[in-house]
Amino acid sequence: MEENEVKKQEEVVEEVKEEQTENGIEISNDVIAVIAGVAVSEVQGVASMSGGFAGGITEVLSGKKNLAKGIKVEKSENSAKIDVNIIVEYGSRIPDVAFEIQNRVKKSVEDMTGFKVEEVNVHIQGVNTEVLKEEKENNTEE
Repeated sequence: MEENEVKKQEEVVEEVKEEQTENGIEISNDVIAVIAGVAVSEVQGVASMSGGFAGGITEVLSGKKNLAKGIKVEKSENSAKIDVNIIVEYGSRIPDVAFEIQNRVKKSVEDMTGFKVEEVNVHIQGVNTEVLKEEKENNTEE
């Protein structure tokens, strides 16, 4: 894991919304989504997260990369279900990328929050073919 990504994860932990309840600390869905987003960004073969039009506008206006883009979290008392929407790189083996995402998200969220992750559903929204276009352009120039 790169040093920047470790710092991002540490910042996420600091952003945990601590609300005093009978059970102790309440962790918001947004925090879980950011933890999952950092884990997904570490997987080779993921071109980008797919968060729809609103997510893209938020990134442009704020100037910050939205680490929770394309991630939906449903949590209960002590468990979570996570949906991840991604765009894969052309040439990547989709089942391998999805399996790696599931493992990393599950491990990261469980380690950092203590929640049991029941499901990590990976939704492939598209394939990034920019690499393919660049290769064709480079081959025709030679």
